[in-house]
Amino acid sequence: MRRIAHLASCRRAEPFTAAFGEWVPQVHRHYGDVQGRLFAWRPRLRRALNFKKSVWLCLTVNFGPRTVAYPHRDFGNLSFGFCAITALGRFDPNTGGHIVLRELKLVVRFPPGSTIELPSALITHYNTGIGRGQKRFSVTQYTAGAVFRFVEHGCQLNDAYYRSLSKEERTQAAVEDAGRWKKGLNMFTRLPALKSALALKVAPSGQ
Repeated sequence: MRRIAHLASCRRAEPFTAAFGEWVPQVHRHYGDVQGRLFAWRPRLRRALNFKKSVWLCLTVNFGPRTVAYPHRDFGNLSFGFCAITALGRFDPNTGGHIVLRELKLVVRFPPGSTIELPSALITHYNTGIGRGQKRFSVTQYTAGAVFRFVEHGCQLNDAYYRSLSKEERTQAAVEDAGRWKKGLNMFTRLPALKSALALKVAPSGQ
């Protein structure tokens, strides 16, 4: 944890949150809003944040020394959420360690120090093996889906939340749960909108 809290690690983590905000701004704001509501409920949790400027609340470190992820989707994450995966170690990225995105039919060269942000509950992903004598580690930043559910239920567990509802309210809650994927889909940003937003940012003042 001391290594994670080190200034260099914090600085390295900051661009990932910034990139998340640039590419999927509405989803990024949703993460920030949920984080803010959680900290308002229990302010001392702020001290446990892995990186001060990160909107991701959770962190998983795979120490390897030859970390290989098998094909999977992170069904425990928010269905429309994103995570940041960073590869570390010493291996030849030309012969191994590639990240595979099955539904997109992509195999991506992924050298040490690289980071990818992806909707990990939607896309089956994994990485290829590395050569003998080489080392690979990984760090993943994410927010578990249970955190979103806890906050949206008034910072209480499922049992307590549903017990507090009337029959009509439980029916309405079920309808909202069933349509949550559509809410998330509407938060995704299409490329033309991203290009327009970028053009406004880089345009000279006065134009």
